[in-house]
Amino acid sequence: METVRDGLLEGEDGRPRCFWHGNLPDYTHYHDTEWGRPVANDQRLFEKICLEGFQSGLSWLTILRKRDNFRNAFAVFDFEKVARFDDEDIARLLSDAGIVRHRGKIVSTINNAARAIEMRDEFGSLAAYFWAHEPDAASRPVRLDHATLIANPTTETSKRLSKDLKKRGWTFVGPTTVYAFMQAMGLVNDHIEGCCMRDDVERERAAFTRPTT
Repeated sequence: METVRDGLLEGEDGRPRCFWHGNLPDYTHYHDTEWGRPVANDQRLFEKICLEGFQSGLSWLTILRKRDNFRNAFAVFDFEKVARFDDEDIARLLSDAGIVRHRGKIVSTINNAARAIEMRDEFGSLAAYFWAHEPDAASRPVRLDHATLIANPTTETSKRLSKDLKKRGWTFVGPTTVYAFMQAMGLVNDHIEGCCMRDDVERERAAFTRPTT
């Protein structure tokens, strides 16, 4: 049986990683190459916040393994195209066994696409808006261990961002969903201390040029 110590799980290569990848090849690849690495591409940001909404009540692994299907179904999350989806598209999506067939989440994605256009027009890009909510260093834990991470599924920043998104008409963007989005898109580095990817991600974040309006 694989042993988790201090929130770390040794990979097949002998290197310690955040425990949640479970040594599953696709999940480990996601952990190593995507999670926590800063993203400034609007389409990827829109995709992720929508997929986090679809994840609600499910595991991210379930969504990850359906991600290509979601991309095919939602025009690769081009929000200009998704915003034009109509009742016929909703019916098509509800019959698509390759995605999560939840009417509320499907309708939410179409709604959020329209809100994304508004945000892009106001701020110049989704990236400029989201990165303006990057937490400052003083608000982050001095040492991010497993206990701290588990005890904080939301933060004051994710609560404020969630509130502002809802005010702008976005849906399925609660504080926990928003924090998971922030973790994944690199607005924070929540690879725990001792994870072999933590320093690599931190270097990438240090070199990253923050988008501005």
